[in-house]
Amino acid sequence: MRAGSIVVVRNLVKRFGDLVAVDGVSLQIEKGEIYGLIGPNGAGKTTILRIMAALLLPTRGYVEILGYDAVKEASKIRPLISYLAEDAGTYRNLSGREYLSIVARIYFDSNVEASRAVEEAISISGLGERVDDRMKTYSKGMKRRLQIARALMTRPKLAILDEPTSGLDVFHAKHIREVISRHVKEGGTIVLSSHNMLEVEYLCTRVAFIHRGHVLFEGEPKKIKNELGASNLEEAFIEVASR
Repeated sequence: MRAGSIVVVRNLVKRFGDLVAVDGVSLQIEKGEIYGLIGPNGAGKTTILRIMAALLLPTRGYVEILGYDAVKEASKIRPLISYLAEDAGTYRNLSGREYLSIVARIYFDSNVEASRAVEEAISISGLGERVDDRMKTYSKGMKRRLQIARALMTRPKLAILDEPTSGLDVFHAKHIREVISRHVKEGGTIVLSSHNMLEVEYLCTRVAFIHRGHVLFEGEPKKIKNELGASNLEEAFIEVASR
């Protein structure tokens, strides 16, 4: 693995029966990046993220996370990363604080560290006093903010976020983007997927256009726009996908 590389993906293929969800994808993500996978529904983004998170086995190819083989050494990877699914659920009859406390006790042996992580997560979520209400009373956006807080409270070396701002209003989406940027400034690395190309353009250091299981284009958002003569990433994606 090249020094500094957090994720190395080579010739990744994933089949579900006759469906080829990912077809020969290669990526390399460096420490301190916010790397975005963008593309339409069914492009293969979530499948790639789940394989990176050691939750799904590839059909073929090689994936290395933090220096470990994602197939042979998955148990070494999982404590070092966090994964936020697009459809992550909540426990209806627990309060937000109770849920965060349970997660913190799993990750931290020290009660002091666990308590500190819970308070940090509450700050990330922006739930305020509502953190002590049962989660069945939360809106979709509140649940999403709680799950993002859960994913980042452990300060993972790699956070894998599938549509992190899905369901959030403009104010809370801005807050979460700031949280993601701060996590990277403090030494973390983020790989995320998003349908919001303006958000990706603002947030990501590099992006990959994913379409029908293939990487169509990769690079820094500004350079991609300049190379394709596009005013934004949405225009750039349409240009590439239409070829």
